[in-house]
Amino acid sequence: METALVVGGGIGGMATAISLCERGLVVQLVDIDPDWRVYGAGITITGPTLRAYRRLGMLDAIKSSGAITNKARLLRFDGTHIRDLDEPVIEEGLPATGGIMRPVLHRIMQSRVRELGIPVRLGLTVTALEQAGPKVNVTYSDGSTGSYDLVVGADSVFSGLRELAFPHMAPAVPTGQGCWRISIRRPPTLEMGEFYLGHDNPCGITICGPDAIYMWMLTPHQSREQHFTDEELFVTLKAQLADFGGHAGWIRDNMTPEDWINYRPLAAALQPRPWSNGRIVLVGDAVHATTPHLASGAGMAVESGIVLAEELARADSVAAGLAAYEERRFERCRDVIETSVSLGQLQLNHGSPQRFAELLEGALGRLNEPF
Repeated sequence: METALVVGGGIGGMATAISLCERGLVVQLVDIDPDWRVYGAGITITGPTLRAYRRLGMLDAIKSSGAITNKARLLRFDGTHIRDLDEPVIEEGLPATGGIMRPVLHRIMQSRVRELGIPVRLGLTVTALEQAGPKVNVTYSDGSTGSYDLVVGADSVFSGLRELAFPHMAPAVPTGQGCWRISIRRPPTLEMGEFYLGHDNPCGITICGPDAIYMWMLTPHQSREQHFTDEELFVTLKAQLADFGGHAGWIRDNMTPEDWINYRPLAAALQPRPWSNGRIVLVGDAVHATTPHLASGAGMAVESGIVLAEELARADSVAAGLAAYEERRFERCRDVIETSVSLGQLQLNHGSPQRFAELLEGALGRLNEPF
């Protein structure tokens, strides 16, 4: 195997392209966005995710451009302090946890793609695939064509490649929750990440830089389609924070319509096996989309890109490498997705906080294990 096409230039796609290129493959990366942008607030970088990024050689850049902490604070929604949680260090020299603005992380990964000389074609995607012996013939949306030894679909939870090549799979399933996010300047007295509990709508704050944070809030999502104007996003989130104290209350009182605010319904899916069809394979949200409850969606995507490249490099055949990749990833991704969905259901059903803590701590402990 000499050539690979990666469809999708997000976190999972870039991690896969970088990992394959570092193992000697000639990689082509394509993304449907002509400007190769990323939208979004911050992203929580857990210890396991930082471990994966260290494998890609990006840990120092993330540390210098984001924020690293070793504790998180639990509070009641009114701001009453409950306790601080020490985050375990899972490898020597590896920070416990942190955060970074998603566009900043995107630029760090883009820089590595460019350093490796990986050609990137923008503003197009794949519209047809044909397996021809050891090759996959590809037709792009602009009418051009290509032929590759491997095609990787990393084109999001709405993967078009999945629809083309994996008829046994289905779209992700709504979980009944929606996630609000706001990017805003850092409250002056905020020292660490915070979680606000005891309210129907839990929320949390992640530090992403010297003067940058993002806050998330989870609310029930109505079955009907919900579309908000910018003004509605601002007014609605501000109202949702009415009962909150502490730094969540500070955000409510200091947020402005100019701050970036987003709402999206949550959906999840662990796609059924197999995850490959001939020499076509899926990674990231295209095959294991999760919710944010364990802050592990990005980490799972990066891990999958690394594991795919590792198994292809050590296997005697492409088929054996793809099978080994799937075997290593399936149960770990299943655990993350099922636990995340269960945590969301507990929140929707006003379940026991003790049960929530048990599920959360158990899953985080398992995530710390080697991948």
